Amino acid sequence: MNQNKIIPSLWFTADAGNISNVVAYYKIIFDKDFEAGNIIPLGQTPNGNTEMCEVQIFGRKYSLMSTEIEHHAFNDAFAFTINCEDQNEIDKFWNYFTKEGKEVQCCWCIDKYGLRWQVLPKNFGELMAKPNAWEVMMRQKKIVINEY
Repeated sequence: MNQNKIIPSLWFTADAGNISNVVAYYKIIFDKDFEAGNIIPLGQTPNGNTEMCEVQIFGRKYSLMSTEIEHHAFNDAFAFTINCEDQNEIDKFWNYFTKEGKEVQCCWCIDKYGLRWQVLPKNFGELMAKPNAWEVMMRQKKIVINEY
């Protein structure tokens, strides 16, 4: 795996603390752009069973940790932005994350593990330069490109 100097670490809460559940969830949506390393069992901690795994998503390394008891929940202060090629790609990510997650206004959604995602078209700046773009975006949850 790529040796990033700084690696973002994400702390999940998963059934029985099994990081394999988290890894499997993201592997489905990112498919060939997702690579998982070995699962590292850390055993029983104050938050129950704990495991770790390093992954790469689109060539970027992340450290994932999972405990069975929630310690800190994800919140709006941290999110991932996905720059999508077209409406089909927007729909793909949006539908997957909101299936067991939640839609939020202005192209934001929350997946089943509570991680926040901003699902944008790669030409978002261009779209927002159009007249009334702000009003259009404020009416939307998922971005629908042809409404701009």
